[in-house]
Amino acid sequence: MSSVLPEQAVSSNAPTLRDLFIQFLLIGAISFGGGIIAYERILLVERREWLSPDEFMAYLAISQTMPGLNSVNLAVLVGDHLRGVAGSVSATIGLILPGAFFVLGVGAIYASNANHPLANLILAGIAAAATGLLAAITYRIGEGHWQHIKSLALIVATFVLMSIVNLSLPLVLLIMAPIALYLYRPSKSV
Repeated sequence: MSSVLPEQAVSSNAPTLRDLFIQFLLIGAISFGGGIIAYERILLVERREWLSPDEFMAYLAISQTMPGLNSVNLAVLVGDHLRGVAGSVSATIGLILPGAFFVLGVGAIYASNANHPLANLILAGIAAAATGLLAAITYRIGEGHWQHIKSLALIVATFVLMSIVNLSLPLVLLIMAPIALYLYRPSKSV
């Protein structure tokens, strides 16, 4: 796999494979649901400065076009960018290892206690936490767009169609994508 942004080849200040693994392991261990992208951004752009904000957004956009989880795709792309194929493997394993162990453990506990009254309450609490984290990252990534009426209208319309009208995601995309493309089409002025 080759780096997407070749002008930033592995440099002398690139992280070690161990550091890459440990940082992504920490992200995998402390994040829930959509919040994982926020933690990846904080690590890669703000704390470690391994990527610029524009590079992060470019890799995030590419990761969203690939099949699979955005966070894992992002780990693959960033790991490759920073340390090549070995970096890809290191970042990806670090990211998915804590979640894999957590899911296996919780699955085993749930299988033996599925009829316990607290089981569904705990799952509802986890879902609420994941929803809050997803809302936080959505706000943080799109913070420049909250001031634009067009963007806000698209967000509200999408929310209404999904949450109140209860349309399926493919149908909402069929409705909202053409509207967004029209609203954000390139201007004719040169």
